[in-house]
Amino acid sequence: MSLEAFLAWEEQQDLRWEFDGFEPVAMTGGTAGHSAIQRNLIFALTARLRGKPCQPYTSDLKIMVAGSIRYPDAFVVCSPVSRDTLVVTDPVVVFEVLSPGTASTDIGVKNQEYRDTPSIRRYVILSQDDRRATVFAREGDDWVGRIVAGEKVLEMPEIGISVPLAELYEGVSFDGAAAGEAGVEG
Repeated sequence: MSLEAFLAWEEQQDLRWEFDGFEPVAMTGGTAGHSAIQRNLIFALTARLRGKPCQPYTSDLKIMVAGSIRYPDAFVVCSPVSRDTLVVTDPVVVFEVLSPGTASTDIGVKNQEYRDTPSIRRYVILSQDDRRATVFAREGDDWVGRIVAGEKVLEMPEIGISVPLAELYEGVSFDGAAAGEAGVEG
């Protein structure tokens, strides 16, 4: 299936579908933990970017990356976006919240697509199992990965903000040893 055929086909569907460059891939629902992390992320981005040229978007809007269509959990774009836009072609920072069913795609395939999309300067993969982000960023010609965990701060110089990981995981409890570390702060 071509990208153009997919976009026309998807408009007729009741459910959301991604396009991996070859065929449609159904989007599935997430857990309460996934939803809470995504909600916290959008709140954090919106508060810090209010009044600035870069703006966050949710998984309701799709992006075109390296010949694929994706619905990331959140992304930030720094160019004007018309209210009628269906597909954003120049995201700057992209966020995915890992799920057991999508982890392989998020870490492997999407990572390559995001790396191969020149506008994307940073890709943040948020864990659901503990307070941890795997961050890939452009450093010159390299795509470099780092782990940010625990009480650290997620730095995003491309969009001029920083977010403590604790804020992204507020209200999310973890089983086992991590529960005490990541519990709700009051």
